[in-house]
Amino acid sequence: MKFETIKKVILAAIMLPFVFMLIEGVVVIRASVTQYRDLEKDRQFADVLARGGSIAATEILSEIGATRRYLARPNSGTAADMQQSRVTLDRERLAFYASLPSRDALDEGLVGELSILSLAYSRIIAARSAVDQGRYTGSDPGSIYWYAALKQLAVVDALSPLISDPVLLEKSNQLMGILLTYYGERLITGVGTRYLDHGVSARLPVELFVQGKVMLGEGMDHMVFHSSAPIVRDIVAYLGRSGQVKANAITDAILAGSRPTWAVHDVWAAAQSERMTFLQQKMIEAAKDIHETGENLSMRSHIHLTRILALCAGLLILATLVMVLAAKGLRLIDRLTQDRETLVGELRSAAQTDLLTGLYNRRGFEVAASALLTQAEHGSRWISVVLFDLDHFKKINDVHGHDAGDAVLRQVAGVARENFRSFDLLVRHGGEEFLALLPDSTPDDAAIVAERVRLAIEATEIPLPSGDVLKVTASFGCAGRANEATNRNFEDLVKRADLALYAAKASGRNCVVSGPTLPAPAQEERRKAASGGGFDFRK
Repeated sequence: MKFETIKKVILAAIMLPFVFMLIEGVVVIRASVTQYRDLEKDRQFADVLARGGSIAATEILSEIGATRRYLARPNSGTAADMQQSRVTLDRERLAFYASLPSRDALDEGLVGELSILSLAYSRIIAARSAVDQGRYTGSDPGSIYWYAALKQLAVVDALSPLISDPVLLEKSNQLMGILLTYYGERLITGVGTRYLDHGVSARLPVELFVQGKVMLGEGMDHMVFHSSAPIVRDIVAYLGRSGQVKANAITDAILAGSRPTWAVHDVWAAAQSERMTFLQQKMIEAAKDIHETGENLSMRSHIHLTRILALCAGLLILATLVMVLAAKGLRLIDRLTQDRETLVGELRSAAQTDLLTGLYNRRGFEVAASALLTQAEHGSRWISVVLFDLDHFKKINDVHGHDAGDAVLRQVAGVARENFRSFDLLVRHGGEEFLALLPDSTPDDAAIVAERVRLAIEATEIPLPSGDVLKVTASFGCAGRANEATNRNFEDLVKRADLALYAAKASGRNCVVSGPTLPAPAQEERRKAASGGGFDFRK
């Protein structure tokens, strides 16, 4: 398997599990964020429910009572109480609106109920001004407050479908049930009291009485069918007392058209007053309980937010670790790749290089020479070959050993590399024989270079492993021809250089002999060269 493929496989092995973990983490975080938003929304709704219930159960009723007392006995004391009740209602009303969630978290029904509630409060403001101006002398603005209270109840009821937390939803139904029960009882008590106080000639407002009974029934349904909390059981148990059951019987008799005696009227009025006081206290308890539930939701939302942040931090740390590991893995793969390339380069170099002398071996020389000859311009450059070997090398091996022979070959190779031109190709041709290919050189030029190398070899003192110093000589043969693109074969030059080397040996060694120049081939010779023809030994 290629290193690039291994790199991709390792990278995939590191990244794919991380990607799946990241996707799972994002899903978990997204679900957690949704749950956190629901908790925050329910916390806000709990605050709205608590404030709305408190306004309906306490502040509106307090202002009704204070206003009626002022209208009955206008003085500084009742005026101060009325002003204080107004301030309290306004403060709670502003706090109620401030506790509402953003408009996009509310549905159209709730937005509509809030608009109607704002209109109802504007009517209360107008009624206050009329009371202060004395225009309610002999009359009662209670219907205006009553309408506002009903709209406050409608807002509380419209909040229930938006609540996600089951505990808060249950307590919302508790509060709504108690509020409806209380206001139903209050309507029945008010209508019945006015009817009985006005004597035999008074007409019973059946519609209002029935409305009170309907509200009472809806409130009980909210409590009985939507909750089994202790506060509901307390209310059911209280309404089951004999005095309250008797008051219910009197209420039914009044609705049927019967007029009870004053003694029975007093019993009924006392029972109804006690019942409304009890229910009002339960409304306050329910609103307080919802407020505590909101605080609990707030704490849960903060804990959830902390978990979300911890998850994000964990994912960030995990991502960082994965990236670090991936980076280290990639660096390791790159290093292995570089080591592999270096090793391959060394092996390739070893395949083309003579390990003893560091010069080209025959395979490397053939590749380099072919490239060099290909780059030469057609018919405009010369190519020459210098072939040389060491004189009496076998004697060196026999007398001083093969280690000494190796030392001599290495030293001679170094001297030759330094004295041939930098662009000449130098090869260990075999044993103690060396060959150099000289581009852009005539045989005379090659002979000059060869003479320089011969003198350098002759002057070199070679230290042997035994500690002795040895001097050697070499014999050189040179041959050259004009280079053409149609003739890439230089074996003829090697053969001519070999003949010249033989002549140098025959001439006493340690000299340079240049063979005859081979001119550019004629047309027929070119054809032979192109077809593979070699050197013509007859010349």
